[in-house]
Amino acid sequence: MSEARPAPARPDPLPLPVVDNHAHLDIRRDDDVASAGLDLDAHVERLVADARAVGVDRLVQIGCDLDSALLTADLVDAHPAILGGVALHPNEAPVHAGRGDLEEAYATIERLVAHPRIRVVGETGLDYYRTGPEGRDAQQESFRRHIELAKRTGKVLQIHDRDAHDDVLRILAEEGAPEKTVLHCFSGDMAMARECVERGYYLSFAGTVTFKSARQLRNALSVVPTERLLVETDTPYLTPAPHRGAVNAPMLVAHTVRAMADVLTMSVADLCKVVSDTSEEVYGPW
Repeated sequence: MSEARPAPARPDPLPLPVVDNHAHLDIRRDDDVASAGLDLDAHVERLVADARAVGVDRLVQIGCDLDSALLTADLVDAHPAILGGVALHPNEAPVHAGRGDLEEAYATIERLVAHPRIRVVGETGLDYYRTGPEGRDAQQESFRRHIELAKRTGKVLQIHDRDAHDDVLRILAEEGAPEKTVLHCFSGDMAMARECVERGYYLSFAGTVTFKSARQLRNALSVVPTERLLVETDTPYLTPAPHRGAVNAPMLVAHTVRAMADVLTMSVADLCKVVSDTSEEVYGPW
């Protein structure tokens, strides 16, 4: 169990509204002091209210296993500020394949994707960090099926890419990426960022871009046109500086936006405006 630490304070409000492009509002960390004792509904209400208070007025909730996907469908019905995405996370695909219930899992995801406020197929992709070589075939086949689902339904594709850059780009090229493809928590270098932009993908940056050790990631950010940028928290993970290691929350996207604006040498207000407009272009109106 993680050691509890004080919850981060609300950051200063942003000058204009912005979207948290990727969050897991349903996942509770053991050290989440701020939501201790709250049921899930109250926990989500707190996260949404805190975010709204600092200008993060819209969120994309991601459900990446079956229980979380079902819950995501409930959350988007209950909260006008929340749109949703559902998929089998890359690490889930080998688990279902091993259990022999992968087809049933895909059928559930496909049913949920039909919901009008589920705008995203994701997060899908590849994760070679947590799943070894024995699970890669299942991951790659799952990725291809999610790509096809996004194209067939006209939904946005959100990609999880961990230690798998080359294969992610290869499979997207082989299958043909959906019109709207987002690399969530982008972790590549400048060359990969340029290739993604050339292909027409959107790049979403998380709190990792604020880390002192992330010079390569900031260099990648610097070559992305602003109209291809999104921002996210990946709540409750990847908390930006100055709260690295604490429980993340959508309100803390404000720190990431300010850090990104500094890298891009533009005003925070201008970056908020373009990210907000791009988010609506990608996901549609909330």
